[in-house]
Amino acid sequence: MPPTAVASSTVPVPPERAGGGRGPAWGFAAIFLLTLLAYGPALGGGFIWDDDRHVTKMALQSLAGLRRIWFEVGATQQYYPVLHTAFWVEHRLWGEAALGYHLLNVFLHATSACLFVLVLRRFWADRLAPWLGGLLFALHPVGVESVAWISEQKNTLSTVFYLLAVLAYLRFDDAGREGARRPAATYALATGLFLLALLSKSVTATLPAALLVLIWWRRGRLGLKRDGAPLLPWLGLGVGMGLFTAWVERTYIGAEGAPFNLSFLERGLLAGRVIWFYLGKLVWPSNLVFIYPRWQVSAAAAGQYLYPAGVLILLGLLGWQARRARGPLAAFLFFAGTLVPALGFVNVYPFVYSYVADHFQYLASLGILALAAGAWAEARGRGWGTPARYGAAAVLLLLGGLTWRQCHDYRDAETLYRRTLAKNPDCWMAEVNLGKILHESGRTPEAIAHYEAGARLHPQAKSYYDWGNALQDAGRMEEAQARYEAALRLEPNYADAHVNLALILAGQNQLAAAAQHDELALRLLPNLAEAHNNLGNVYFRQRRLAEAQAEFETALRLRPAYAKARNGLGGVLFRSNQFPAAAEQFAAAIRIDPTYAEAHLNLAVALVRMQRVPEAVAECEAALRLRPNLAPARNLLRQLQQWERNHGAP
Repeated sequence: MPPTAVASSTVPVPPERAGGGRGPAWGFAAIFLLTLLAYGPALGGGFIWDDDRHVTKMALQSLAGLRRIWFEVGATQQYYPVLHTAFWVEHRLWGEAALGYHLLNVFLHATSACLFVLVLRRFWADRLAPWLGGLLFALHPVGVESVAWISEQKNTLSTVFYLLAVLAYLRFDDAGREGARRPAATYALATGLFLLALLSKSVTATLPAALLVLIWWRRGRLGLKRDGAPLLPWLGLGVGMGLFTAWVERTYIGAEGAPFNLSFLERGLLAGRVIWFYLGKLVWPSNLVFIYPRWQVSAAAAGQYLYPAGVLILLGLLGWQARRARGPLAAFLFFAGTLVPALGFVNVYPFVYSYVADHFQYLASLGILALAAGAWAEARGRGWGTPARYGAAAVLLLLGGLTWRQCHDYRDAETLYRRTLAKNPDCWMAEVNLGKILHESGRTPEAIAHYEAGARLHPQAKSYYDWGNALQDAGRMEEAQARYEAALRLEPNYADAHVNLALILAGQNQLAAAAQHDELALRLLPNLAEAHNNLGNVYFRQRRLAEAQAEFETALRLRPAYAKARNGLGGVLFRSNQFPAAAEQFAAAIRIDPTYAEAHLNLAVALVRMQRVPEAVAECEAALRLRPNLAPARNLLRQLQQWERNHGAP
């Protein structure tokens, strides 16, 4: 966040006259208005990708759920209880309406921009530079991913607490500038705000180091007792929360395994490239994309050593310049230091898709944007006032326009994945997720093409499984079978793939093989109701009625409103000549799913055995309304109608 040489004095600007000028309220209002205009398209956006894991799920919507958010690790995707408490409150306010979440994200982002202005006003005597810094942050398009994506409220919320903690700590530090005793209440307030930031997103753990950088920039020196000692508890909190979050990423989210098998040297090479990537996107924000291409990192590639070497050379140059102006070095240290959790030394799950993402540099960007505002102030101080003002206006207009355009990518999940593929055609995640959206909306042929592309780009069990489901729905059973078998070769303990493969094998009358896959699925997941139901059907066809009945009853114990299991149990009871009990199960299946044509037909057959012919006729007619080509229902109806005409037995 520090500026350039324009404010390199070792004497801090007194807070009472820092950032002079009239009408700060009007300035804040302008920031809110311009932010709202730039992010206008995002307000009409819906839920995307993992938003459903952040917007409070049904099991957590009660007061007991709120307690779980705080005291049960794993109840939410990540242990950020302040963030999920905010989502809990928001769900009570506007439920599943995306507009409320988007509005709050924009409000939080604009609030952070205003707080950023207040931070800069404590450092600079220049009247306009802090406002430029705030507007650069508010309007820069690298912020779109954090603001337009509801899940990234963790960024917008934690940054508000982060900047409030900075302001409180700077007030605490200023109080002791003349040797006076610094107020404990202010320190306690700053510590509380830091905790709120940590419990919203653990990337804010870098704040103690950032404050030391700011203090060094202001005074040109650091004292262990005066400057280091108050921040030691913060450092402990930050390190503890960082380690805990890394454990949660590995244990609950899955940030381990082959995608993360990098040596320490390779992680260093990656870190250098990541720093230059983010600097480049801040300076030239073109081709911003939701998922960037995932780089191949190799210690054997000589060219990759240029990235960390370049970082070290830049640090050396900035260190040499710091004898005259500490601002550029301080800005870079803030930027790179805040990025540390996302540089590759710690596993985070999104690295499966890409090593970089715009939301990773949301907080870190403050340092470089402040540096840009400071350079602008220096240019004005050297007599470039009018050109600098027009240039700043043009840059802000351009950034606002880019932000407005980028927001359109986040209109809905389908649009987001299509825009991602347009810019990153090798993004397997976008291919698979787009395939899922198309499949669920009934566009199965198009979905199959995207599933195929995703599996080709990144062969994994889930991709083959989803591809097999789409092929199965399209009636291409042999191809679906091959995809399920491919999924199981990659992941032999994939229970759902065993279940679906068993269904296909049963359809081919390979009952023994089908039973083996269902039984294996149940050894892996004993409470998988679908597997119990399918195994019951296989046993029924093998005339193992007692075993079939046990499987159907288990499925119904696990899922009482399971229409297929009710129908299956009815079939077992019918085969055992328990016609009234069978009819009761068929009727229960129809109550659960009135469109279940086979259950209507089975109920009709049971009613015939109970000599209730008029009711059986009605059930046959209901089955044919639902499935006009259901031949057994048509044949039975014809027989029943003939009996009614002849008044004889059917």
